[in-house]
Amino acid sequence: MNRLLQEGAIMDYSVIGTKIKEMRKMVGLTQGDLAEGICTQALISRIEKGDIYPSATALYQIAVKLGVDINYFFEIGTTPRLDYIREVERQLKYLRDTWNYNGMIDVVKTEEKNPLFYKDNDKLQLLYWHKAIYLYEEKKEIESAFTLLHKAYHLTAHPKKAMSEREMQILSSIGTFHASLHHHDEALYYYHQVERAMKTTVQLQEKVIKTKLFYGMARILTRCGRLEESTDYCLKAIKWCLAEELLWGIGELHYQIGYNYELVNDFEKALFYMERAFHMFELRDEKVHIDFVGKKMEKMRKQKA
Repeated sequence: MNRLLQEGAIMDYSVIGTKIKEMRKMVGLTQGDLAEGICTQALISRIEKGDIYPSATALYQIAVKLGVDINYFFEIGTTPRLDYIREVERQLKYLRDTWNYNGMIDVVKTEEKNPLFYKDNDKLQLLYWHKAIYLYEEKKEIESAFTLLHKAYHLTAHPKKAMSEREMQILSSIGTFHASLHHHDEALYYYHQVERAMKTTVQLQEKVIKTKLFYGMARILTRCGRLEESTDYCLKAIKWCLAEELLWGIGELHYQIGYNYELVNDFEKALFYMERAFHMFELRDEKVHIDFVGKKMEKMRKQKA
């Protein structure tokens, strides 16, 4: 029995070594880059060959550097501590997605006193990110919000590791805040950083990150008069949504394409895309969007007639 378990462990860690090698090459790191701050280059080489398996600490550090969750390498049993952290993350995501900024800061203030969070840069980053959103959206403390977002990003970011999904989201937040201030060049600068990072990411756990990024880029490009580029990003995002079976974004993206055509007075194509957006908003029962797009279509039909 013990022998079988040992053989199984060796087989599993051999697979881990292969995955580490694949991910390392994908994100463009040498064995030396990956080893830096963790172990020796020779040890990374032996791990990748399956000669030895890494310690739990080393595997965690490797996962962080490659920008993946440790679960990417193998399934691990959850613990109450992990479950609690994930529940906090889930609550903050829900509050963020529903624009409940006061509820969000209540959670942040509670967890700022929790050693599970303030003693761990990765967890502290989560709190800083959401606190910055609150400062920007609710308190209108713009400079403080930007400072805290940059601080949150640099808690874990490093030039010799892949960008994590949360780091992508933080940079996207910086881009979005710049966009709302009509700082178009700055917004595109941060959005393009995230777009480049995504090209070296094997698989996004939170698929909608890409949808929101492309939608944000499309809106900025429209404001800059780069309508064809904007439409191209929308079409790529729609293709992504359909491939990943995502609901959010399809209505918004179709509307943006329709708006691009409206700006050049091509009302026939504008109506085609806005009608699709309208039906999507109907399915989601979003009355504000339904009313807004409905009025726009009515106006365009009159202009077209």
